[in-house]
Amino acid sequence: MNGTTVLRYALGALGLVLIGVGAGQLALVPEAGAVALWLAGALVLHDAVIAPLVLAAGLLVAAAPARGVLRGALVTGGALVLITLPLLVRPGAPPNPSALPLPYVRNLLLVLAAVALAALLLTAVGAWRRRARERGEERQERGKGDDGGGERDKRDEGDEGGERGEDDGG
Repeated sequence: MNGTTVLRYALGALGLVLIGVGAGQLALVPEAGAVALWLAGALVLHDAVIAPLVLAAGLLVAAAPARGVLRGALVTGGALVLITLPLLVRPGAPPNPSALPLPYVRNLLLVLAAVALAALLLTAVGAWRRRARERGEERQERGKGDDGGGERDKRDEGDEGGERGEDDGG
């Protein structure tokens, strides 16, 4: 066995141990059925809704010119929504008034708008830099063609003149 295989088996064993610890902790919870139902619902939600949406977004983004920035914005926005969603959809008042003291829906929308604005700015800066680089390359190509060709012509004329001068003098 090589090191990678040993590491895989060790991580797999650690994962099984942690699953056992979680199951043991779940057995101690008085509402274990409700927690298990919530976990099953989260699994179904992930496999039936979230994963297909992520795959569809990946297919749509794959053809975009700034797909790296767009992927980053989508991952960031998705993580923000997933983190705040349980707090936002919780029914009733929070048990602790300091748990949700601010308007979180508005704040989430503001943060998502900031992520979208940052993505737009990064895309615009990238496009601007790409155009500037292409213009610089075009100028260099034009400059090489004009200067290089002109220098060659002058050298050729000078060589011919030198050859003529040598012929005339010899």
